[in-house]
Amino acid sequence: MALRYGFYKADNLSVQALRDNPHGIDLGPLRSQLPERLTTANARIDIATAPFLTDLARARQTLDTLHPSTLKSSGSQHYSLTLISRRHLRDNNSWMHNAYRLVKGRNRCTLQINPADALRFGVENGQSVRVQSRVGRVELPAEVTEDMMPGVVSMPHGYGHNRPGISLDVAQAHAGVSINDLTDETLLDELTGNAALTGVAVVVSPVAVLAAVLSTVDS
Repeated sequence: MALRYGFYKADNLSVQALRDNPHGIDLGPLRSQLPERLTTANARIDIATAPFLTDLARARQTLDTLHPSTLKSSGSQHYSLTLISRRHLRDNNSWMHNAYRLVKGRNRCTLQINPADALRFGVENGQSVRVQSRVGRVELPAEVTEDMMPGVVSMPHGYGHNRPGISLDVAQAHAGVSINDLTDETLLDELTGNAALTGVAVVVSPVAVLAAVLSTVDS
């Protein structure tokens, strides 16, 4: 039906025509569909719709609460941080992690953190840290960098190749940890209702400090 009534219907496209031409059908140069296909009154794409404009106030309020000056201490040098994801050019998400030439070199599965936040938490570059959200926790090396704004930390997505049943030898040797273990299923984008896979509230703690505290408690 889409072929029959689509933009190229004049070319007599059909499922049978595609079956008869398994190597494809040349439809010639691309033909513009705009502005004829727009159904707005002014024949323009309306990107400033009322729902988006109305939601700006909530967005500004949310960003204000994430500003470093408003972050509150929990009483143990731990501050609320916002976790965002990132990807690397040599990774293309996760499907290149089993190619040694692409994963060799420095560890790219790190927690990037601003120097000011690292100083607050007693985190040193390369130190193992624990990142904990409402739903889970992981441990990975810290990467202190000015690339991150204060109050925000970043982990790459696509890692966590240490799961049972994984048969990717190279990827397993560079397993890293999965940011999905920290994703909060109750966190939604209010405007669209979509799951919010970034902007998760987390706590960061140096693993060495945690080990010392647990040792003291045990003794």
